[in-house]
Amino acid sequence: MGASVLVAGISSAFGVLLLTATGFIAAVMRADPYLGDSETMAIVIAILSVLLLGVAVYVAAVVTANTFSTIVAGRTRRIALLRLIGASARAQRSEVARQGLVVGVVGALLGLVLGAVAAEVLIGVGAPALGIDVAYDVVRADLLIPAAAVALTTWVAAWSGSRRVLTVTPLQALGGSEQRTAIAVRRRPVRNVVVVVLFVIGATLLALGLFIGLVSPLGVVVAFLGGLATFTAIALGATLVMPPLLHVAGRLLERLSGGSVAARLASENATRYPERSARMAIGVVIGVTLVTMFAVAIESTKSVFTIQSGGQLPPEFAAALDTFAAIMMGLVAVSAVIAAVGLVNLLTIGIVQRRRELGLLRALGLSAPQVRWTVLWEAVHITATAVGFGLVLGVAYGWVAAQATFGSVPAALGLPVAIVAPAIPWLPIVGIVVATAALTLVASVAPTRLATRVAPIEALAE
Repeated sequence: MGASVLVAGISSAFGVLLLTATGFIAAVMRADPYLGDSETMAIVIAILSVLLLGVAVYVAAVVTANTFSTIVAGRTRRIALLRLIGASARAQRSEVARQGLVVGVVGALLGLVLGAVAAEVLIGVGAPALGIDVAYDVVRADLLIPAAAVALTTWVAAWSGSRRVLTVTPLQALGGSEQRTAIAVRRRPVRNVVVVVLFVIGATLLALGLFIGLVSPLGVVVAFLGGLATFTAIALGATLVMPPLLHVAGRLLERLSGGSVAARLASENATRYPERSARMAIGVVIGVTLVTMFAVAIESTKSVFTIQSGGQLPPEFAAALDTFAAIMMGLVAVSAVIAAVGLVNLLTIGIVQRRRELGLLRALGLSAPQVRWTVLWEAVHITATAVGFGLVLGVAYGWVAAQATFGSVPAALGLPVAIVAPAIPWLPIVGIVVATAALTLVASVAPTRLATRVAPIEALAE
Protein backbone atom coordinates (compact mmCIF):
# COMPACT_ATOMS: atom_id res chain seq x y z
CA MET A 1 0.00 0.00 0.00
CA GLY A 2 3.06 2.28 0.06
CA ALA A 3 2.51 3.57 -3.46
CA SER A 4 -1.18 4.24 -2.71
CA VAL A 5 -0.20 6.30 0.36
CA LEU A 6 2.24 8.20 -1.87
CA VAL A 7 -0.50 8.89 -4.45
CA ALA A 8 -2.85 10.19 -1.75
CA GLY A 9 -0.06 12.31 -0.23
CA ILE A 10 0.95 13.83 -3.57
CA SER A 11 -2.70 14.51 -4.40
CA SER A 12 -3.34 16.23 -1.07
CA ALA A 13 -0.17 18.32 -1.40
CA PHE A 14 -1.19 19.07 -4.99
CA GLY A 15 -4.54 20.42 -3.79
CA VAL A 16 -2.89 22.51 -1.07
CA LEU A 17 -0.44 24.01 -3.57
CA LEU A 18 -3.24 24.70 -6.05
CA LEU A 19 -5.33 26.59 -3.50
CA THR A 20 -2.28 28.50 -2.30
CA ALA A 21 -1.11 29.33 -5.82
CA THR A 22 -4.48 30.55 -7.06
CA GLY A 23 -5.01 32.54 -3.85
CA PHE A 24 -1.57 34.13 -4.17
CA ILE A 25 -2.11 34.90 -7.87
CA ALA A 26 -5.43 36.53 -7.01
CA ALA A 27 -3.67 38.69 -4.39
CA VAL A 28 -1.00 39.69 -6.92
CA MET A 29 -3.65 40.51 -9.53
CA ARG A 30 -5.58 42.69 -7.06
CA ALA A 31 -2.40 44.60 -6.22
CA ASP A 32 -1.47 45.12 -9.88
CA PRO A 33 -2.54 48.56 -11.24
CA TYR A 34 -3.16 47.11 -14.70
CA LEU A 35 -5.15 44.05 -13.58
CA GLY A 36 -6.69 45.06 -10.25
CA ASP A 37 -9.90 46.35 -11.85
CA SER A 38 -10.26 43.50 -14.34
CA GLU A 39 -13.55 41.78 -13.55
CA THR A 40 -12.89 39.05 -16.11
CA MET A 41 -9.53 38.11 -14.60
CA ALA A 42 -11.02 38.07 -11.09
CA ILE A 43 -13.73 35.65 -12.25
CA VAL A 44 -11.18 33.49 -14.06
CA ILE A 45 -8.93 33.24 -10.97
CA ALA A 46 -11.88 32.39 -8.71
CA ILE A 47 -13.06 29.71 -11.12
CA LEU A 48 -9.55 28.27 -11.46
CA SER A 49 -9.17 27.80 -7.72
CA VAL A 50 -12.26 25.58 -7.69
CA LEU A 51 -11.70 23.77 -10.98
CA LEU A 52 -8.06 22.92 -10.34
CA LEU A 53 -8.92 21.46 -6.94
CA GLY A 54 -11.54 19.32 -8.66
CA VAL A 55 -8.91 18.17 -11.16
CA ALA A 56 -6.52 17.17 -8.35
CA VAL A 57 -9.17 15.13 -6.56
CA TYR A 58 -10.30 13.55 -9.82
CA VAL A 59 -6.78 12.43 -10.78
CA ALA A 60 -6.25 10.95 -7.31
CA ALA A 61 -9.54 9.06 -7.48
CA VAL A 62 -8.87 7.50 -10.89
CA VAL A 63 -5.30 6.44 -10.05
CA THR A 64 -6.33 5.04 -6.65
CA ALA A 65 -9.31 3.14 -8.07
CA ASN A 66 -7.09 1.56 -10.74
CA THR A 67 -4.49 0.62 -8.12
CA PHE A 68 -7.03 -1.10 -5.88
CA SER A 69 -8.65 -2.81 -8.89
CA THR A 70 -5.28 -4.30 -9.80
CA ILE A 71 -4.60 -5.36 -6.21
CA VAL A 72 -7.99 -7.06 -5.96
CA ALA A 73 -7.43 -8.82 -9.29
CA GLY A 74 -4.20 -10.24 -7.88
CA ARG A 75 -5.96 -11.40 -4.70
CA THR A 76 -8.59 -13.42 -6.54
CA ARG A 77 -7.33 -16.78 -5.31
CA ARG A 78 -6.91 -15.57 -1.71
CA ILE A 79 -10.41 -14.06 -1.69
CA ALA A 80 -11.82 -17.29 -3.15
CA LEU A 81 -10.12 -19.34 -0.41
CA LEU A 82 -11.66 -17.12 2.26
CA ARG A 83 -15.04 -17.51 0.56
CA LEU A 84 -14.49 -21.28 0.60
CA ILE A 85 -14.13 -21.32 4.41
CA GLY A 86 -17.19 -19.12 5.00
CA ALA A 87 -16.21 -15.44 4.56
CA SER A 88 -18.75 -13.31 2.70
CA ALA A 89 -17.92 -11.22 -0.34
CA ARG A 90 -19.23 -8.06 1.32
CA ALA A 91 -16.96 -8.62 4.32
CA GLN A 92 -13.97 -8.95 1.98
CA ARG A 93 -14.96 -5.80 0.13
CA SER A 94 -15.38 -3.90 3.39
CA GLU A 95 -11.84 -4.95 4.36
CA VAL A 96 -10.46 -3.44 1.15
CA ALA A 97 -12.52 -0.26 1.68
CA ARG A 98 -11.13 0.10 5.22
CA GLN A 99 -7.63 -0.22 3.83
CA GLY A 100 -8.50 2.56 1.38
CA LEU A 101 -9.75 4.79 4.20
CA VAL A 102 -6.55 4.29 6.22
CA VAL A 103 -4.43 4.92 3.13
CA GLY A 104 -6.44 8.06 2.32
CA VAL A 105 -6.26 9.56 5.82
CA VAL A 106 -2.53 8.90 6.27
CA GLY A 107 -1.66 10.19 2.79
CA ALA A 108 -3.93 13.24 3.09
CA LEU A 109 -2.43 14.31 6.41
CA LEU A 110 1.12 13.89 5.13
CA GLY A 111 0.25 15.82 1.97
CA LEU A 112 -1.42 18.59 3.97
CA VAL A 113 1.67 19.19 6.09
CA LEU A 114 4.20 18.86 3.27
CA GLY A 115 2.08 20.94 0.88
CA ALA A 116 1.71 23.79 3.39
CA VAL A 117 5.45 23.78 4.12
CA ALA A 118 6.30 23.71 0.41
CA ALA A 119 3.86 26.56 -0.30
CA GLU A 120 5.38 28.69 2.48
CA VAL A 121 8.89 28.08 1.13
CA LEU A 122 7.94 28.72 -2.50
CA ILE A 123 6.19 32.00 -1.72
CA GLY A 124 8.92 33.10 0.68
CA VAL A 125 11.66 32.43 -1.88
CA GLY A 126 9.85 32.88 -5.19
CA ALA A 127 8.01 36.15 -4.52
CA PRO A 128 11.15 38.23 -3.79
CA ALA A 129 12.97 36.57 -6.71
CA LEU A 130 10.15 37.65 -9.05
CA GLY A 131 10.03 41.12 -7.52
CA ILE A 132 6.56 40.56 -6.01
CA ASP A 133 5.84 42.32 -2.72
CA VAL A 134 2.40 41.09 -1.63
CA ALA A 135 1.46 39.92 1.86
CA TYR A 136 -0.21 36.49 1.85
CA ASP A 137 -0.99 34.10 4.70
CA VAL A 138 -0.41 30.50 3.61
CA VAL A 139 -1.92 28.73 6.64
CA ARG A 140 -5.68 28.96 6.19
CA ALA A 141 -8.65 26.80 7.13
CA ASP A 142 -9.58 26.14 3.49
CA LEU A 143 -6.41 24.02 3.09
CA LEU A 144 -8.29 21.29 4.95
CA ILE A 145 -10.63 20.99 1.95
CA PRO A 146 -8.20 19.16 -0.38
CA ALA A 147 -7.00 16.89 2.45
CA ALA A 148 -10.55 15.91 3.38
CA ALA A 149 -11.49 15.49 -0.28
CA VAL A 150 -8.50 13.21 -0.96
CA ALA A 151 -9.19 11.05 2.11
CA LEU A 152 -12.84 10.70 1.13
CA THR A 153 -12.19 9.99 -2.55
CA THR A 154 -9.47 7.44 -1.70
CA TRP A 155 -11.99 5.60 0.46
CA VAL A 156 -14.64 5.76 -2.28
CA ALA A 157 -12.09 4.78 -4.94
CA ALA A 158 -11.02 1.76 -2.89
CA TRP A 159 -14.67 0.74 -2.55
CA SER A 160 -15.21 1.21 -6.29
CA GLY A 161 -12.00 -0.59 -7.21
CA SER A 162 -12.93 -3.56 -5.03
CA ARG A 163 -16.27 -4.22 -6.73
CA ARG A 164 -14.79 -7.30 -8.41
CA VAL A 165 -14.70 -8.98 -4.98
CA LEU A 166 -18.45 -9.52 -5.31
CA THR A 167 -17.94 -11.65 -8.43
CA VAL A 168 -15.28 -13.98 -6.97
CA THR A 169 -16.57 -17.51 -6.40
CA PRO A 170 -15.11 -20.20 -4.07
CA LEU A 171 -14.33 -22.37 -7.11
CA GLN A 172 -11.73 -19.83 -8.22
CA ALA A 173 -9.60 -20.93 -5.26
CA LEU A 174 -8.60 -23.91 -7.42
CA GLY A 175 -7.17 -21.66 -10.14
CA GLY A 176 -4.83 -18.70 -10.38
CA SER A 177 -5.40 -14.96 -10.31
CA GLU A 178 -6.25 -13.88 -13.84
CA GLN A 179 -7.32 -10.69 -15.54
CA ARG A 180 -10.58 -10.66 -17.48
CA THR A 181 -10.18 -11.26 -21.19
CA ALA A 182 -11.38 -8.88 -23.91
CA ILE A 183 -14.53 -10.96 -24.48
CA ALA A 184 -15.45 -10.90 -20.78
CA VAL A 185 -14.84 -7.15 -20.62
CA ARG A 186 -17.19 -6.46 -23.54
CA ARG A 187 -19.98 -8.47 -21.88
CA ARG A 188 -20.93 -5.68 -19.48
CA PRO A 189 -23.99 -4.06 -21.07
CA VAL A 190 -24.97 -1.93 -18.04
CA ARG A 191 -21.54 -0.37 -17.75
CA ASN A 192 -21.37 0.21 -21.50
CA VAL A 193 -24.75 1.96 -21.49
CA VAL A 194 -23.64 4.18 -18.60
CA VAL A 195 -20.50 5.10 -20.55
CA VAL A 196 -22.48 6.09 -23.64
CA VAL A 197 -25.05 8.10 -21.67
CA LEU A 198 -22.36 9.88 -19.66
CA PHE A 199 -20.43 10.75 -22.82
CA VAL A 200 -23.53 12.14 -24.53
CA ILE A 201 -24.37 14.27 -21.47
CA GLY A 202 -20.77 15.52 -21.31
CA ALA A 203 -20.67 16.38 -25.01
CA THR A 204 -23.92 18.31 -24.62
CA LEU A 205 -22.50 20.28 -21.67
CA LEU A 206 -19.34 21.02 -23.66
CA ALA A 207 -21.42 22.43 -26.51
CA LEU A 208 -23.52 24.44 -24.04
CA GLY A 209 -20.37 25.79 -22.39
CA LEU A 210 -19.06 26.95 -25.77
CA PHE A 211 -22.37 28.69 -26.45
CA ILE A 212 -22.45 30.43 -23.04
CA GLY A 213 -18.79 31.39 -23.50
CA LEU A 214 -19.77 33.63 -26.41
CA VAL A 215 -21.40 36.03 -23.93
CA SER A 216 -19.81 35.26 -20.54
CA PRO A 217 -16.60 33.66 -19.15
CA LEU A 218 -18.85 31.57 -16.88
CA GLY A 219 -19.23 29.23 -19.84
CA VAL A 220 -16.02 27.54 -18.68
CA VAL A 221 -17.86 26.21 -15.59
CA VAL A 222 -20.38 24.39 -17.76
CA ALA A 223 -17.62 23.27 -20.12
CA PHE A 224 -15.63 21.95 -17.13
CA LEU A 225 -18.57 19.79 -16.08
CA GLY A 226 -18.88 18.57 -19.66
CA GLY A 227 -15.18 17.80 -19.86
CA LEU A 228 -15.34 15.96 -16.53
CA ALA A 229 -18.31 13.91 -17.74
CA THR A 230 -16.79 13.03 -21.13
CA PHE A 231 -13.41 12.14 -19.63
CA THR A 232 -15.08 10.06 -16.92
CA ALA A 233 -16.90 8.22 -19.71
CA ILE A 234 -13.55 7.66 -21.44
CA ALA A 235 -11.98 6.45 -18.17
CA LEU A 236 -14.89 4.09 -17.43
CA GLY A 237 -14.94 2.88 -21.02
CA ALA A 238 -11.16 2.66 -21.34
CA THR A 239 -11.45 -1.10 -21.82
CA LEU A 240 -13.51 -0.36 -24.94
CA VAL A 241 -11.61 2.71 -26.18
CA MET A 242 -8.00 1.60 -25.64
CA PRO A 243 -7.95 -1.86 -27.35
CA PRO A 244 -8.48 -0.47 -30.90
CA LEU A 245 -5.83 2.19 -30.28
CA LEU A 246 -3.47 -0.40 -28.79
CA HIS A 247 -4.06 -2.70 -31.76
CA VAL A 248 -3.01 0.01 -34.24
CA ALA A 249 -0.04 1.05 -32.11
CA GLY A 250 0.95 -2.61 -31.71
CA ARG A 251 1.22 -3.09 -35.46
CA LEU A 252 3.44 0.00 -35.72
CA LEU A 253 5.52 -1.26 -32.80
CA GLU A 254 6.11 -4.62 -34.48
CA ARG A 255 7.27 -2.88 -37.66
CA LEU A 256 9.64 -0.59 -35.76
CA SER A 257 11.13 -3.58 -33.93
CA GLY A 258 11.63 -5.52 -37.14
CA GLY A 259 9.06 -8.15 -36.15
CA SER A 260 10.87 -9.25 -32.99
CA VAL A 261 9.30 -11.93 -30.77
CA ALA A 262 9.38 -9.62 -27.72
CA ALA A 263 7.48 -6.84 -29.52
CA ARG A 264 4.89 -9.29 -30.89
CA LEU A 265 4.31 -10.78 -27.43
CA ALA A 266 4.05 -7.31 -25.89
CA SER A 267 1.49 -6.25 -28.47
CA GLU A 268 -0.62 -9.36 -27.93
CA ASN A 269 -0.43 -9.08 -24.13
CA ALA A 270 -1.60 -5.46 -24.20
CA THR A 271 -4.73 -6.31 -26.21
CA ARG A 272 -5.47 -9.75 -24.71
CA TYR A 273 -6.19 -8.32 -21.24
CA PRO A 274 -7.64 -4.83 -21.88
CA GLU A 275 -8.41 -4.15 -18.20
CA ARG A 276 -4.77 -4.42 -17.20
CA SER A 277 -3.60 -2.27 -20.13
CA ALA A 278 -6.36 0.30 -19.64
CA ARG A 279 -5.49 0.77 -15.95
CA MET A 280 -1.86 1.48 -16.80
CA ALA A 281 -2.73 3.71 -19.77
CA ILE A 282 -5.45 5.87 -18.24
CA GLY A 283 -3.12 7.46 -15.67
CA VAL A 284 -0.73 8.52 -18.43
CA VAL A 285 -3.67 9.75 -20.53
CA ILE A 286 -4.83 11.92 -17.61
CA GLY A 287 -1.39 13.43 -17.02
CA VAL A 288 -0.71 14.16 -20.69
CA THR A 289 -4.23 15.50 -21.25
CA LEU A 290 -4.01 17.91 -18.31
CA VAL A 291 -0.59 19.32 -19.19
CA THR A 292 -1.48 19.65 -22.89
CA MET A 293 -4.87 21.18 -22.07
CA PHE A 294 -3.37 23.92 -19.90
CA ALA A 295 -0.53 24.58 -22.36
CA VAL A 296 -3.00 25.02 -25.24
CA ALA A 297 -5.44 27.06 -23.10
CA ILE A 298 -2.69 29.42 -21.88
CA GLU A 299 -1.22 29.87 -25.36
CA SER A 300 -4.71 30.55 -26.76
CA THR A 301 -5.32 33.05 -23.96
CA LYS A 302 -2.14 34.91 -24.93
CA SER A 303 -3.33 35.13 -28.52
CA VAL A 304 -6.72 36.51 -27.38
CA PHE A 305 -5.16 39.28 -25.29
CA THR A 306 -2.65 40.01 -28.06
CA ILE A 307 -5.57 40.67 -30.40
CA GLN A 308 -7.31 42.73 -27.73
CA SER A 309 -4.16 44.86 -27.29
CA GLY A 310 -3.88 45.59 -30.99
CA GLY A 311 -1.17 43.06 -31.78
CA GLN A 312 1.26 43.78 -28.94
CA LEU A 313 0.86 42.92 -25.26
CA PRO A 314 1.91 45.60 -22.71
CA PRO A 315 5.22 44.46 -21.10
CA GLU A 316 3.74 44.51 -17.59
CA PHE A 317 0.75 42.42 -18.61
CA ALA A 318 2.91 40.01 -20.62
CA ALA A 319 5.19 39.48 -17.60
CA ALA A 320 2.19 38.86 -15.32
CA LEU A 321 0.67 36.42 -17.82
CA ASP A 322 3.97 34.54 -18.21
CA THR A 323 4.30 34.27 -14.42
CA PHE A 324 0.76 32.94 -14.20
CA ALA A 325 1.45 30.44 -16.99
CA ALA A 326 4.67 29.22 -15.35
CA ILE A 327 2.97 28.69 -11.98
CA MET A 328 -0.03 26.91 -13.51
CA MET A 329 2.10 24.65 -15.71
CA GLY A 330 4.30 23.79 -12.75
CA LEU A 331 1.27 22.85 -10.68
CA VAL A 332 -0.43 20.88 -13.41
CA ALA A 333 2.83 19.01 -14.04
CA VAL A 334 2.37 17.48 -10.57
CA SER A 335 -0.48 15.45 -12.06
CA ALA A 336 2.14 13.83 -14.29
CA VAL A 337 4.02 12.80 -11.14
CA ILE A 338 0.83 11.18 -9.81
CA ALA A 339 0.44 9.36 -13.14
CA ALA A 340 4.10 8.29 -12.98
CA VAL A 341 3.67 6.82 -9.49
CA GLY A 342 0.55 5.00 -10.66
CA LEU A 343 2.32 3.64 -13.75
CA VAL A 344 5.34 2.35 -11.80
CA ASN A 345 3.06 0.83 -9.17
CA LEU A 346 0.79 -0.92 -11.67
CA LEU A 347 3.71 -2.20 -13.75
CA THR A 348 5.37 -3.64 -10.65
CA ILE A 349 2.17 -5.20 -9.29
CA GLY A 350 1.42 -6.60 -12.74
CA ILE A 351 4.80 -8.33 -12.96
CA VAL A 352 4.42 -9.81 -9.46
CA GLN A 353 1.00 -11.16 -10.45
CA ARG A 354 2.31 -12.57 -13.75
CA ARG A 355 5.19 -14.59 -12.33
CA ARG A 356 3.62 -17.84 -13.49
CA GLU A 357 3.01 -16.51 -17.01
CA LEU A 358 6.58 -15.21 -17.30
CA GLY A 359 7.92 -18.47 -15.87
CA LEU A 360 6.03 -20.38 -18.57
CA LEU A 361 7.63 -18.18 -21.25
CA ARG A 362 11.06 -18.99 -19.80
CA ALA A 363 10.19 -22.70 -19.73
CA LEU A 364 9.12 -22.56 -23.39
CA GLY A 365 12.54 -21.28 -24.39
CA LEU A 366 12.56 -17.47 -24.11
CA SER A 367 15.80 -16.14 -22.68
CA ALA A 368 15.94 -13.72 -19.74
CA PRO A 369 16.80 -10.76 -22.04
CA GLN A 370 13.82 -11.59 -24.27
CA VAL A 371 11.47 -11.59 -21.27
CA ARG A 372 12.90 -8.26 -20.10
CA TRP A 373 12.44 -6.81 -23.58
CA THR A 374 8.86 -8.10 -23.66
CA VAL A 375 8.06 -6.21 -20.45
CA LEU A 376 9.81 -3.08 -21.73
CA TRP A 377 8.07 -3.22 -25.13
CA GLU A 378 4.72 -3.65 -23.41
CA ALA A 379 5.35 -0.53 -21.29
CA VAL A 380 6.45 1.40 -24.41
CA HIS A 381 3.40 0.17 -26.31
CA ILE A 382 0.94 1.28 -23.63
CA THR A 383 2.55 4.64 -22.80
CA ALA A 384 3.07 5.62 -26.45
CA THR A 385 -0.59 4.92 -27.19
CA ALA A 386 -1.65 6.81 -24.06
CA VAL A 387 0.52 9.82 -24.98
CA GLY A 388 -0.93 10.06 -28.47
CA PHE A 389 -4.48 9.79 -27.17
CA GLY A 390 -3.76 12.28 -24.37
CA LEU A 391 -2.31 14.84 -26.79
CA VAL A 392 -5.44 14.72 -28.95
CA LEU A 393 -7.73 15.08 -25.92
CA GLY A 394 -5.55 17.82 -24.42
CA VAL A 395 -5.64 19.98 -27.54
CA ALA A 396 -9.42 19.57 -27.80
CA TYR A 397 -10.10 20.32 -24.11
CA GLY A 398 -7.61 23.21 -24.12
CA TRP A 399 -9.34 24.89 -27.01
CA VAL A 400 -12.76 24.37 -25.41
CA ALA A 401 -11.48 25.91 -22.15
CA ALA A 402 -10.08 28.97 -23.93
CA GLN A 403 -13.16 29.39 -26.10
CA ALA A 404 -15.60 29.01 -23.18
CA THR A 405 -13.60 31.48 -21.05
CA PHE A 406 -12.66 34.15 -23.56
CA GLY A 407 -15.17 33.62 -26.36
CA SER A 408 -16.90 36.87 -25.39
CA VAL A 409 -13.71 38.93 -25.89
CA PRO A 410 -13.66 38.92 -29.74
CA ALA A 411 -17.36 39.83 -29.76
CA ALA A 412 -16.72 42.74 -27.37
CA LEU A 413 -14.06 44.02 -29.80
CA GLY A 414 -16.55 44.00 -32.66
CA LEU A 415 -14.89 41.15 -34.54
CA PRO A 416 -17.16 39.32 -37.00
CA VAL A 417 -16.60 35.82 -35.58
CA ALA A 418 -16.28 35.22 -31.83
CA ILE A 419 -13.99 32.23 -32.18
CA VAL A 420 -10.80 31.81 -30.19
CA ALA A 421 -8.27 30.16 -32.49
CA PRO A 422 -6.49 27.23 -30.80
CA ALA A 423 -2.79 27.98 -30.34
CA ILE A 424 -0.56 24.92 -29.94
CA PRO A 425 2.73 25.49 -28.07
CA TRP A 426 5.07 23.01 -29.71
CA LEU A 427 7.86 23.25 -27.13
CA PRO A 428 5.70 21.93 -24.24
CA ILE A 429 4.33 19.23 -26.56
CA VAL A 430 7.85 18.02 -27.36
CA GLY A 431 8.68 18.22 -23.65
CA ILE A 432 5.69 16.00 -22.83
CA VAL A 433 6.79 13.34 -25.33
CA VAL A 434 10.40 13.37 -24.10
CA ALA A 435 9.34 13.29 -20.43
CA THR A 436 6.99 10.37 -21.05
CA ALA A 437 9.70 8.44 -22.87
CA ALA A 438 12.01 8.96 -19.89
CA LEU A 439 9.20 7.95 -17.53
CA THR A 440 8.64 4.71 -19.44
CA LEU A 441 12.30 3.75 -19.18
CA VAL A 442 12.48 4.60 -15.46
CA ALA A 443 9.17 2.89 -14.69
CA SER A 444 10.30 -0.28 -16.45
CA VAL A 445 13.56 -0.73 -14.52
CA ALA A 446 12.11 -2.48 -11.45
CA PRO A 447 9.52 -4.59 -13.34
CA THR A 448 12.06 -5.84 -15.90
CA ARG A 449 14.35 -6.98 -13.08
CA LEU A 450 11.49 -8.68 -11.27
CA ALA A 451 10.47 -10.43 -14.48
CA THR A 452 13.62 -12.57 -14.56
CA ARG A 453 14.53 -12.80 -10.88
CA VAL A 454 12.54 -15.98 -10.21
CA ALA A 455 13.53 -19.33 -11.71
CA PRO A 456 11.00 -20.77 -14.22
CA ILE A 457 10.29 -23.87 -12.06
CA GLU A 458 9.58 -21.74 -8.98
CA ALA A 459 7.20 -19.52 -10.96
CA LEU A 460 5.33 -22.47 -12.46
CA ALA A 461 4.91 -24.04 -9.01
CA GLU A 462 2.86 -21.10 -7.73
